[in-house]
Amino acid sequence: MHSLIRPNTYIALRLPSETLKVLRIVPNTTVSIGKYGSFQANHILGRPYHLTFEILDKGEDQTKTDLRIVPASELNAEGVDESTSTPVEVSTPDKVIDGGDGVQYDLVGASGEVLMRTNRETVDVPGRQTMSMDEIEALKKEGTGAGKDLIARILLSHSALDQKTTFSLAKYTLRKTRKYLRRFTVLPLDVPTLAHWMMSEKEPMKVLELREEMLALIGSWANARCSSESQTCETDSDMGDTGVGRWLLVDETGGLVVAALAERMGILCPPEENDDSDTDPLPRNGDSGSDVEIVVDTSKQSETTSSHHHHNTSAMSAKSNTLTLVHANAQPNLSLLSYFLFDASNSSPAHPLHAHLKTLSWLQLLSPYEDVGYTEPEVVDRQILKTWKSGKRGTYHRKRRRWERIKAVVDETRAGGFDGLVVASAMNPATILQHTVPLLRGGAQVVVYSPTIEPLAELADYYSTARRTAFLSNPPDPSEVPIEDFSLNPTLLLAPTVQTARLRNWQVLPGRTHPLMTGRGGAEGYLFTATRVLPAEGRVEARGKFQKRKLEKEAGPNNTAQNDTQKNLQESFPAPAIGMLKRKLEEEVEANNKVQDNSLKPVHDAFSESASGRSKKKKLEEEVEAGNTVQHYSQKQSQDTFIGSSERSNGYKEPT
Repeated sequence: MHSLIRPNTYIALRLPSETLKVLRIVPNTTVSIGKYGSFQANHILGRPYHLTFEILDKGEDQTKTDLRIVPASELNAEGVDESTSTPVEVSTPDKVIDGGDGVQYDLVGASGEVLMRTNRETVDVPGRQTMSMDEIEALKKEGTGAGKDLIARILLSHSALDQKTTFSLAKYTLRKTRKYLRRFTVLPLDVPTLAHWMMSEKEPMKVLELREEMLALIGSWANARCSSESQTCETDSDMGDTGVGRWLLVDETGGLVVAALAERMGILCPPEENDDSDTDPLPRNGDSGSDVEIVVDTSKQSETTSSHHHHNTSAMSAKSNTLTLVHANAQPNLSLLSYFLFDASNSSPAHPLHAHLKTLSWLQLLSPYEDVGYTEPEVVDRQILKTWKSGKRGTYHRKRRRWERIKAVVDETRAGGFDGLVVASAMNPATILQHTVPLLRGGAQVVVYSPTIEPLAELADYYSTARRTAFLSNPPDPSEVPIEDFSLNPTLLLAPTVQTARLRNWQVLPGRTHPLMTGRGGAEGYLFTATRVLPAEGRVEARGKFQKRKLEKEAGPNNTAQNDTQKNLQESFPAPAIGMLKRKLEEEVEANNKVQDNSLKPVHDAFSESASGRSKKKKLEEEVEAGNTVQHYSQKQSQDTFIGSSERSNGYKEPT
C-alpha cells in the first residue's frame, strides 16, 4: 500500500459513529460525509494515512470549510479523560458510596440509610432532555466548535443527569459524541478494511460472508508469498520449465480472495510513483495545535496523475508469481478489484495484475477445442493484409493476439505444476477438486472455503484414511475415477482437516466482561485444508534389510533343528556349563582332524605325481569327508544323549 494519499485512489473514512465510508479522492472536488459535513478533497491529498481531521466551522467571509489535524496528544488526553472522569460535574449525595468498579448499588444500612445506589429506578425518557431538536439544529448552524460546545450544552440540559451512575453517564456522553462530533480518520483501503466494509455496510452474501480473519487463514494455509520471476521449475509435461509461485483459484466472491492473495504476493497495487512536485507541504501532525486552513496546489499533482507510464508488458504474460483464475461465466467477476484501480476488461499495462492475473473458463480448461476462443483464426498472407483497410487489419491483429493469449494461458494451466489451490465457491467442492487437484505439484496446499460445514465434511470423508486404505487394497484404474465407492481419488491428498475461526469483540470492564451483544450473526465459515502428494505407481510393498531371516530360510530344516537344540541346551544348563561342554566338543573334533590329516599324508605323497594318482587322491578325500560327516553326526548324537540324561537327573551341581 502507498504511504501517502494519492489522487484518484480509493480510501476509507472512519467516522465518529465507528462506521466506514469508502470513496474515491478526486482532486478539485468536494467530499460529503453526511450529517458530519463536507470538506475539499485537496485538503487531504499528499497527507499520510491514519490522521484524524476535524471539520471546522465556516467563517463569515468563507464559502468552504477548513480542516484541522487533531494531534495524537489531544486524542490520548480525551481517552484518558473519558476513563477517569466525567465531562460535567454531577452532584452526589453524601450517603452514597461508590462500589469501586464503576457501578453504584442500592445498599441500605441498619438504620435505613442508603449506602450505595444504582440506576435501577432511573427512567430515561425523552422528556428529561429539555433542549429540542430545533434548538440543536440552530446551534449546529451557528457553529459549535466542531460539535464540542453542542455536546456540552446537551449534557447540561439533561434534567436527570445527576441521577446517572458513572458508567451510564459515560455511555450517554459517548453516544452524543459519536452523533455530533465532526471528525474523521483517513484509512488506506486494504483487503481487511474492504472485507470489514462489505460485511458491515454492504451485502455479505456477495462475498459468501467471508470475514477478514478467514481471509488471513486462507492466505496462511495456501502459503501465498512473493516469488522471484527468474526462478523456474521442471514439469512432466511438454511445456518445459515453468515459473514458481503459481496459484490456481476458483473465486466467486467478486475478487475478494484474488485481492487477498495478490496483496500477500505484492501484486495488488500499482507501484508508487515518485512525486517531484516542489509544493510546500502543509503542517503535519505535530503542527496542528491551532486552527490552520489547509490549502493544496494541485496543478502539478494533476499533471503527474495525467501522465501514465505505459509499459510494453502484454496481458497475462508473467511466468512466475501469478494467479490463475478459473470462472464459470464468459467473463470473470472481479468487481471488487476496481477499488485497487484494476479493471479486468480494460486493464492498464502499468498495473501488476495486468501481467500476473490469468483467467480462463471451465470450458477452456476441460474441453478447450470446444471453445471458440481457443480455435486459431485464419492466417492471412502479408501481401493480402497490405491491401486491407487499416480498421480491418487492426481487427485481424487483435483476434490473433487474443487467440495467442488464450492458447498460452490454457496450455500452461493444463500443464499443471501449481503451488497451491484456493477455492471459494458455491459449487460442490468435490466436482471442483476432481479436475483441479491433478494440476498441483507435490507438496502443494489445498484450501477450500465454505459458509457451511456440510460440504467440507463430505469432502474430508472422500480423502479419509479408511477410504485410502480400501482404495490401495484393490486399486481401480485412476482413469475410471469417479466410481460408485470413490467419488475422488483418496491417494492424492494427505492430512485433510476442517477448521474455523471467528474474531469476537468483547466489552472488558470490571465485573462486566462479555461479548458485545451488537455483533452480527451470519454464517460461521469453515476451511478445508490438505496437502497434495504424489502416490507411488503400482502396489506398495514393504522394503527393508532382513538378512537374518534370509539366512535362516537358506539354511533349511537342518539349521532350524540345530538352533532348536541350542535353545533347549541353553534352557537346561547354565551358561558356564554350556561353555565348558562346547570347548570339550571342539577339542575332540580338533584331535580327530589331526589324526585324519596324519593318516592322509602318506597316501597323498604316493599319488601326487601321476594323473591316476590325482584321481585316486580326490576319491580318497571324498571318502574322508564322508567319514567326517559321520563322525560329526555321532558327536551330535552323543551330545543329545548327554543333554537328555542331564534333564532326567534330579539336580545339577556347577562344575568346579
